[in-house]
Amino acid sequence: MPNVRPSRTKKRTLTFAALGLAPALLAGGLVIGGSDILNSDVGLAADSSYVLDGHGHGHGRGLGQWGAYGYAKQGWSADRILRHYYSNTTAGKVGTASEVTVSLSEKSSVSVHAAAGSRVGGQTVAPGQAVSLSGGNATITQGCGGAVVKTVPATQVDPINTAPNRPANEFLTFCSSGDKYRGSIGTAGGKVINKLHVDDYVKGVIPKESVPSWADTGGFEALKAQAVAARSYVLSGLQSGRAMDNTQSSQMYHGASGEDPRTSRAADATAGQIRLLAGKPALTEFSASTGGYTAGGLFPAVEDKGDALSPTHNWKAEVSAGSIASAFGVGSLKSFEVIEANGLGAGSGRVVKVRVVGTARTVEASGNDARVKLQLKSDWFSIQGQKSMPKIVKPVVAPPAAGGGLLDLGPIGDVLNQVIPGLSALGSPDLESITAQLRPIIEQIIAQGTAALGLKADSLKGLVSEEQSDNSQGSTGTVSAPQLITDGRGMHGLVQVLQNGVLYFSPLTGAHALFGDALTEFLNAGGLAKLGFPTVDGLR
Repeated sequence: MPNVRPSRTKKRTLTFAALGLAPALLAGGLVIGGSDILNSDVGLAADSSYVLDGHGHGHGRGLGQWGAYGYAKQGWSADRILRHYYSNTTAGKVGTASEVTVSLSEKSSVSVHAAAGSRVGGQTVAPGQAVSLSGGNATITQGCGGAVVKTVPATQVDPINTAPNRPANEFLTFCSSGDKYRGSIGTAGGKVINKLHVDDYVKGVIPKESVPSWADTGGFEALKAQAVAARSYVLSGLQSGRAMDNTQSSQMYHGASGEDPRTSRAADATAGQIRLLAGKPALTEFSASTGGYTAGGLFPAVEDKGDALSPTHNWKAEVSAGSIASAFGVGSLKSFEVIEANGLGAGSGRVVKVRVVGTARTVEASGNDARVKLQLKSDWFSIQGQKSMPKIVKPVVAPPAAGGGLLDLGPIGDVLNQVIPGLSALGSPDLESITAQLRPIIEQIIAQGTAALGLKADSLKGLVSEEQSDNSQGSTGTVSAPQLITDGRGMHGLVQVLQNGVLYFSPLTGAHALFGDALTEFLNAGGLAKLGFPTVDGLR
């Protein structure tokens, strides 16, 4: 029988119903109860297997890197490539806040030098001298590990000139590894950080996220498109409150040491260029290969003929029954099938939902969950020998540029109807005009809000009392994914219900958490309907 932990007397598990909220979005896997739990039928042998036919590599959202390369070889410009993959965005330029901050995940301390010298704490550091940062102080030494010259209060070392595109002798170089970086190096929140102009940052991204040699084989415009996408992505992430690092969870970035002259030319050729969504830098996601059709989401799904060059345009995988059963925790596997797909591209398109039936239980999960749990190249796959066809579920459909007729809103139509009740009753051209304006706004709220709520949840770990939190999950054990909500003042935002508290986000108020008595008082005073989104945290 399931292992059930004893509950604390003061613990409360919150739900949207308990809070009087009607979420507009539903997400996440679904565990189905019923007779399957008690079914004693023998499952498949653990060494039996399923053969999957797949397409693409990665999540497939936004720009496909191999597709961009294919289109570049066909003569497409970088601008045309970007307009194809990010069709609901517009071209823009970086604003005055063009500096970005990226944490260097593999670094634990700062000890740097520069051939041209540097600056720290208002002091000039001469060529040949090094600077170490520790405990809020900077120690200047005669070379790396040399005699101490001076100690000054500081948490950041700056190059001799902080302007972008400076010569190599001004780069700050780590004493231990020799790694070189443009811009400043410092410490913040226990992490080593690199602050630099976004154009300089992009030079360290493109060679790690793309293929520099494409410039030699007709793919230079693809590298330019990658530069614009990388620049937009980091600016959007930082503006939404997301902490950006130098790993794949943000963008791969190896500083000046990882640069390549060919990709640096692409960065210089697109200096300051970004893509805008609802007037702000767009979170321009990209992946290696779309398999021939992008996945939709923040950007409309489009056919990707350029991807035909990709080495993972088509692939096969054989997955054992034991691996599937273990990944989804269903006991012995009885069946595994795709039950929903988006209908775009070869076969039935990308997987929207799978059903995994075992002797212990049945689980329904998203295609992306299956991709991650089964370590597949993408969520676009079909199962050889599956007898039933999956249900086709349309992805988000972009508003047409022109023409009449009712607009097919796709899943986001439910969201827009929450924002404007009765929207679906409107006809063309009013419907097209309204949705064209609202869609990017709603999508931006969802993207920025989800990132901000994640940061807020991380910041709560260890801050909420044991009476309020579930120790097995910390204070961020969730009841549901973030949901789009409109408060009584007409403000749109996200609400995420935790085990014993609630996280709230709106573009004007930011992300805030309410727990315990603070949450009770907020709800008793009318909650969102009367008070609107909270403007401060309440953790008591």
